[in-house]
Amino acid sequence: MDKKKATLAIYGIQDRINTDTPFYVHDHGLTLMNQGKVIKHLSLERLSRRKHDNTLHEQIYELLKSERLLRSDDYDLVFVDNVVGRAFISSCGRFRFEAPLNQNLLAQAELGRCWWLDKEKEAYAINHELAHIASCLPFYGAYKENSLLVHFDGGGSLSNFSAWQFRNNQLCCIEFHWDLKYLSALFNANALVFGIIGAKYKEQNSVPGKMMGLAAFGTYRHELEDWLKKHNYFTNLWASKKAFIDAAQKDFGWQQAQLNERDFFLQDLIATMQGIFQRDFLTKLSRLQDKEDYSNLYYSGGSALNIVTNKAIIDSQLFDNVYIPPCPDDSGLSLGAAAHLEWQKHGQIHLHNPYLNNWQLASTDDVVISELELDKCAQALLANKVVAVCNGTGEIGPRALGNRSILSLANSTELAKKVSMEHKRREWYRPVAPIMLDKNAVYFTGKKLVHRLAQYMLLDFEIEKNKQTELQGAVHVDGTARIQVIENRGQNPFMFALLTLLDNKYGIKALINTSFNVRGEPIVQTKEDAINSAKNMNLDGLVINGYYQSL
Repeated sequence: MDKKKATLAIYGIQDRINTDTPFYVHDHGLTLMNQGKVIKHLSLERLSRRKHDNTLHEQIYELLKSERLLRSDDYDLVFVDNVVGRAFISSCGRFRFEAPLNQNLLAQAELGRCWWLDKEKEAYAINHELAHIASCLPFYGAYKENSLLVHFDGGGSLSNFSAWQFRNNQLCCIEFHWDLKYLSALFNANALVFGIIGAKYKEQNSVPGKMMGLAAFGTYRHELEDWLKKHNYFTNLWASKKAFIDAAQKDFGWQQAQLNERDFFLQDLIATMQGIFQRDFLTKLSRLQDKEDYSNLYYSGGSALNIVTNKAIIDSQLFDNVYIPPCPDDSGLSLGAAAHLEWQKHGQIHLHNPYLNNWQLASTDDVVISELELDKCAQALLANKVVAVCNGTGEIGPRALGNRSILSLANSTELAKKVSMEHKRREWYRPVAPIMLDKNAVYFTGKKLVHRLAQYMLLDFEIEKNKQTELQGAVHVDGTARIQVIENRGQNPFMFALLTLLDNKYGIKALINTSFNVRGEPIVQTKEDAINSAKNMNLDGLVINGYYQSL
């Protein structure tokens, strides 16, 4: 690899099954970095408008051509693998990469064989697990000494859980296995959960978020945990739920003949599964910590989107610092691969905000901060209108953080239901999150300091009971809220200015912030996407690069 060259990272392994909905492989992406800085990033679904798009092998030539990236002499190449394989072959036949097969997870890039536009080229592979870990680098910089690094998801290349350590300026893998597959499978492969939520197996990528939302309505029960374990969590009920119904009637007197997410017993089952996941994962972290006494935890993989568990990790005080990227799921894999190679080259990585989705977006699209436009937006919100925002470049990861957001007042349960169920067309139990200034997060939570993970909407917070009315549209049924904090102007100039105006002039301390997309579609990317989606969703207003317009 050449320190003078940029790095182009590709996550594009082809799925094992050709279906309309991604099955084993999802969230393909491309990332270009140079001298530790992200130059371009694409989460493929944002441009293709296909949720969790995994067809990069079909589109890569045109995508690279559109950004003038076909000259391979300008960059080093690195590919991310997957449990289904280590080879990337484009549909056009002009791009091909084969990585060596290994029985272990390596802590550095591996040289493979590559043909790029019909010529042989030096290129590298990074295992899925390591790419997840390295997605922390662009947001927290080079790893700190004495750190534990954990990946945990549905499945990487050789494991669904891996643990690494960084000591004496060396990164090494200390364990990898499938021992915790029973935990991640509760969220992405459990037939009972799918039945309660009413999802088909091909919808597995959307089930974890729904399950976390529904879990708040139930209560963990020890007797339900014993019962679930006795029946192996009812994992084999895809064809028929009769075995579960019969067992529930016999052992608990449950009188229903069908699964329904409004049923209290079923809600308790979901909450019990969440409780098992949280406890057993925390136990695993505790055992690793007891062996070596690490100061820092870097945590990534799709399971790091479980905000209730993240809160438990913070509350446990097992580590002095906990770092989770805004893109811990597969949407961050190409970024992690690029960042790791850049870190290998230069030993450091620049710090970035999460607004990295800039593929085919003009760099001249600056966001205007105008008092007049801000007041127009504020007046619409004060009139209980629902306003979308499409400013600058899009967020990386699954959660909108102020640049591709839908906003409304947070003090009305009815308005929150309207946003979630009417505009976004989501299930009744799915919560919406609040966005607020740092000082107002302190006000609502009673905490002296709000953890920095709140910048990325990665933590659950208990809201003080006497403050919940002010935030009732964004407070979940269990009295918690997934707060996003805007700490300063540099984090997001428009949102900081809007929230400051609403707070100082009108006494509004928070807004609902939910992702700018309708159910089943990706978050919007371009101005054209924003206009079309806003009209389709019957929103009241739209901000594009700082300018407000009524719809």
